[in-house]
Amino acid sequence: MTFTSQPLATFLDQVASVEPAPGGGSVAALSGSLAASLVAMVCRLTIGKKNYESVSAEMQSILPRAEKLQHELADLMQADTDAYARVMQAYQLPKSTEVEKTARTNAIQDALKHASDVPLDVAEHCAQVLEFVRVVAAKGNKNAASDGGVGALMAEAGLRGAALNVSINLGAITDQDFVRAHRERVDKLVADAKIAKDEILKIVESRL
Repeated sequence: MTFTSQPLATFLDQVASVEPAPGGGSVAALSGSLAASLVAMVCRLTIGKKNYESVSAEMQSILPRAEKLQHELADLMQADTDAYARVMQAYQLPKSTEVEKTARTNAIQDALKHASDVPLDVAEHCAQVLEFVRVVAAKGNKNAASDGGVGALMAEAGLRGAALNVSINLGAITDQDFVRAHRERVDKLVADAKIAKDEILKIVESRL
């Protein structure tokens, strides 16, 4: 059973358990998914409403894209946990002979790269959510301005959480070109997200 097909209480209990997964990576993806859900909600609260006719078309354009991000980030909750399991399986491979040692090392490195790619994907998705939050927070139904603010906070939290999960895996990867490229991308995403979140919150506060 995937995380999205089980009750929220079950997922929360799994996070709280002694098992290391699902952990921060899945929670970061959930945070981003919740932010995208809030974008969709603000769109729906704006489309067709009096005094918002001029932005209804834009909200109608954003709505399906926000819903797509919502579902993709929800799927990435499972993908992150699966990536962790793949790393653990690689570490458990036999290492009695030189051939086995080489195969194990390669498997570990491949698994760690995948475990870095998944949270990077989460961070990229959260960055997209933030851009939609910016629009709905500024132009959406004023009565839902606070929801836009929460969306900004959740999207940035998801992005920063995902960035931490990228970094923890990069520390054990020997391919320095891979590490450098991922660090540069993550650093830019985190920096841009902070700026976007701060700008959105100022917009939201001006509409409260």
